[in-house]
Amino acid sequence: MRQRLAFLARLWGKAPARLRQGIVLLFGGTIIVLGLALVVLPGPFTLPLLLVGFAILGTEFAWAARALDRTKAGMAAGGKVAKRAVSAAAERGGRIFRRR
Repeated sequence: MRQRLAFLARLWGKAPARLRQGIVLLFGGTIIVLGLALVVLPGPFTLPLLLVGFAILGTEFAWAARALDRTKAGMAAGGKVAKRAVSAAAERGGRIFRRR
């Protein structure tokens, strides 16, 4: 199995750059479009599909790698905000929003 994967990796490395980019763009773009479709259609896995699509595109395109890094940083920041909101809600007796 390892020999087969090593062969495929060598073959992928020898392929022309435009061919590699075209294959990656088609495959990664399809996954991103599917993830975006799941935003409005009923179904799970919206965000993971978008992340996987950008990770695939990031193997050949620098702009996709940067977008994936920004998305990961934003998710980490959002997680910190959510943790602070939960801890603040626990201090107030379980309410997340103040009543006016």
